[in-house]
Amino acid sequence: MAAFRSPSPGLSVPRPAAFGVDPSGERMARIRRSPHFRDGVFQNPGGTARTRPSGSAAEFAKIYFNKEARLRRSPRGPIPVHATTLADLARPPATGLRLTWMGHSSVLAEIDGQRVLFDPVWGERCSPFPFAGPKRLHPVPLPLAALGPVDVVVISHDHYDHLDMPTIKALAGTDTVFAVPLGVGGHLEHWGVSPDRLRELDWHESTRVGGLTLTATPARHFCGRGLRNTQHTLWASWVVAGDEHRVYHSGDTGYFDGFRDIGAAHGPFDATMIQLGAYAEFWPDIHMTPEEGVRAHLDLQGGRPHGALLPIHWGTFNLAPHAWAEPGEWTKDAAEEAGQTVAFPRPGEPFEPAGKLPVEAWWRAVSGPIEHPWRRPRIVEGAAGTSKGDLDLAGER
Repeated sequence: MAAFRSPSPGLSVPRPAAFGVDPSGERMARIRRSPHFRDGVFQNPGGTARTRPSGSAAEFAKIYFNKEARLRRSPRGPIPVHATTLADLARPPATGLRLTWMGHSSVLAEIDGQRVLFDPVWGERCSPFPFAGPKRLHPVPLPLAALGPVDVVVISHDHYDHLDMPTIKALAGTDTVFAVPLGVGGHLEHWGVSPDRLRELDWHESTRVGGLTLTATPARHFCGRGLRNTQHTLWASWVVAGDEHRVYHSGDTGYFDGFRDIGAAHGPFDATMIQLGAYAEFWPDIHMTPEEGVRAHLDLQGGRPHGALLPIHWGTFNLAPHAWAEPGEWTKDAAEEAGQTVAFPRPGEPFEPAGKLPVEAWWRAVSGPIEHPWRRPRIVEGAAGTSKGDLDLAGER
C-alpha cells in the first residue's frame, strides 16, 4: 500500500493498491489539454449526467432491501456456464469474427486474425477488497491463463466491475497492448504494466494494433476508484475495426444522441456489445435500460436492424435493485418488437455473429417469476385520432 493524503490536514492513511493512482505530471497536463476536460473535471456529452443516486434514499432502501426483491436478485440454482476450452478458441472463426462473453462486460473478440479482450474482470468480487463488495453469481468460464495470447486489452473506464487489479496484474506479464481512456493508464502503470505497452486515448482518437484500428468514442458515465471521485480519468465506448469486420463496445453509458454520430462515423457494425443491466430509476443518466440499449444499437446501425447485439453488463454481479435475470427478458421483448437479432450466449459460449446465434433464454431455468413492468399499452392513432393498443417497446415514446 502507498500512503495518501486524507481530507484531514496532516493525516496520512494507507491507500489500497486497488485504488490505483491519481493522474499527475505529463499525464495530468495532457488531460487538462483535452477539449472534454473543463472546470477541473471531464464533462459528459449532452450536458451534466447525474452520477449519484437521485430521489429519496429511504425509497431506494425500501426497494433494495425488500426481502422478495433481494431473492429475485440471485439465481435459484447454478447459472449454466459453457465449459469453454482452449480447443474452442484455438480454431479460427470461420467467418473471421467470433465473440465470447465471459460474463458482465468481459468479452473476447476474435476479429480478422486479432484477439481483443474487453474489460476483463476475472476477480471474485468487483471491489477494492477481497472480503466485501458484489460477488460473482457464476464462476469465470475458464482460467485467465487458459485464454491464450491476447493482442490488445481494451478498458472502458476505471470502475471496479470493468477494471480489475488482479486481472491486470496477470495480463501485465504478457505481451499484450492495453488501450485505455485518458488517465486510466496511471492505474495500469501502478500495477506493473510497462508504459510502452499503453495506448491512452481521448474521445475520437485512434490507435493501430496489428491490423486493427481502435477508436475511443464518447459515453455518458463517470469514473473513480478511491474515496474521492475527482473525475480525472475518462470513460469511453470503443470501436474496433479490422479489414473485414467492425465491432462496438459501449462500456457503461446512459442513452444519448451520440450513438447516431458514432454509427455515422464508424458503422455499421457486424456486432455491438451493449450495456443493458444495472439500471435503475435512481441513476437514469449513466446506465441504459434494455429498451434504451436496443435503441442505441439501432442508432449505431443507422436506424435499422442490422448485425448482432450482444447484451453485456448483466447476469454476473448484483449492482442494482432489479431481478438478476430481468435484463434478459426485457432485452428479448424489446429486440423482438424492433425486429433486431440478439445473441444470448451462456457465459463462456463462443459464437460467430454471421453464423448461428445462441438464442435460448437460458436464465429462465434458474430464475423465479419475472415481472414485466416494461410492457405498456401501445399508442396507435385511429381514424378519429384516438389511441389504442400497445406502446412500442424499443421505439420512441
